[in-house]
Amino acid sequence: MPHQPVPPVKRSFARSLRREMTEAENKLWHELRDRRLDRTKFRRQIPFGKYIADFVCLEAGLIIEIDGSQHAGSESDRIRKAELEAKGFRVLRFWNDDVLKDLNAVCDTIIAYVRDTNLQPWR
Repeated sequence: MPHQPVPPVKRSFARSLRREMTEAENKLWHELRDRRLDRTKFRRQIPFGKYIADFVCLEAGLIIEIDGSQHAGSESDRIRKAELEAKGFRVLRFWNDDVLKDLNAVCDTIIAYVRDTNLQPWR
């Protein structure tokens, strides 16, 4: 994917999200950072067009979103997912509770999606 300039206001907002991650995002980032998970490079709170992805593995074309209950059945999330998929990404979503209660299963799922780029997210 070619690099696109990020407006300063969007870059600043992404930085603030990095400083103020939710408990679930922080817990998952602890596993993803520094290639700790399967030696795979992840970045956090990365701007893509008008969106900021929670976590991204550019090599696998995988965006990981951690959602709270306010995202249940969200039409804006459906549109966001479609737009990111149109840019060539797969969007894998987990609920906060999944990360907080069963981090091992979340990490195993992420590894499977990184290793097999043909897998498509279920929601």
